[in-house]
Amino acid sequence: MAMGDRRLSFERPMEDLEARVAKLEKLVAQNPELRDELQRLRRELVDTIRRIYANLTPWEVVEVARHPDRPMTSDYLELSFDEYVELHGDKLFGDDRAIRTGWAKLDTFKVMVVGHQKGKTTNERLACNYGCAHPEGYRKAMAKMRLAAKFGLPVICLIDTPGAYPGVGAEERGQHQAIAEAMYVMSRLPVPIICVVIGEGGSGGALGIGVGDRVAILEHAYYSVISPEGCAGILWKSETFKQQAAEVLRLTAKDLLRLRVVDDVLSEPLGGAHRDPHQMATTLKLYLRTQLRQLVSIPIPELLERRYQRFRRMGVFYEGGVRIGDAECLEPIRREQSTDESPVPSPAAVSEG
Repeated sequence: MAMGDRRLSFERPMEDLEARVAKLEKLVAQNPELRDELQRLRRELVDTIRRIYANLTPWEVVEVARHPDRPMTSDYLELSFDEYVELHGDKLFGDDRAIRTGWAKLDTFKVMVVGHQKGKTTNERLACNYGCAHPEGYRKAMAKMRLAAKFGLPVICLIDTPGAYPGVGAEERGQHQAIAEAMYVMSRLPVPIICVVIGEGGSGGALGIGVGDRVAILEHAYYSVISPEGCAGILWKSETFKQQAAEVLRLTAKDLLRLRVVDDVLSEPLGGAHRDPHQMATTLKLYLRTQLRQLVSIPIPELLERRYQRFRRMGVFYEGGVRIGDAECLEPIRREQSTDESPVPSPAAVSEG
């Protein structure tokens, strides 16, 4: 399928320019005088792409994160890592294709990689449940993480899921327990853990492999407690309000960094990772290598305490009438909401309306 067939709605202004550039590239060999015009159009195209992607709305970020050509775990395994040997099965029920696990090599580092896999073709997506893991997927992830800890090797998690699989069978096999146990295991695992949200980071399905010493996100990925459609269905009783829901969820990389949910934001190539997977894979590799060098030098007791405190500090809540947590990061959001002409209604107000 051509790129034009997968064009996002806000990318339409780029379509005409790309068509004109492609046409001139064919003609310039016969008519060298067209080179100046070709260079001008190329610069205009680059400026247009940069302008569009610098001003994405939260919902448009979600669209980019879900782009069918966006590189996924299998792509990074091929492009960012030097070797990869896959490990299958949870030794209890089966092998969940929505989560891939295996030994990998990143320069001089030997690591365990755990990542969501959505699939590229229709058959692959059906086999992978579109990246929605069953409990056996999280149990497989836990088993391989414990194996990594046995050999003292770091764990790298690549997060890309709309959420855990919500089917009856998954619930019967203990979906909620598997996710909770995975989070607990990761919180105490005595090896460095690096988590990177490469596409969608949806709810508990993402958190199941999202507890680490470093949590990063790609520039046009998102990380949220619920999908915009799910949030709209709860608050507004209609999926048509998904754009408003994306706004209030604060799910973009910029918001997450400000709220200290993530530690780092990885820049994507011009126009998103789907336009240049190789460059994105190189950026990811450099980031992982840098973080591994830092984390392997930290004593394990200190590493575990830092990991615990990282998540303990997240958010603000009241306990016994005493505020706990740092509210400093919330001040910009309060200021934005105080000047918003269209405040978001509370769930109670919506239900009463």
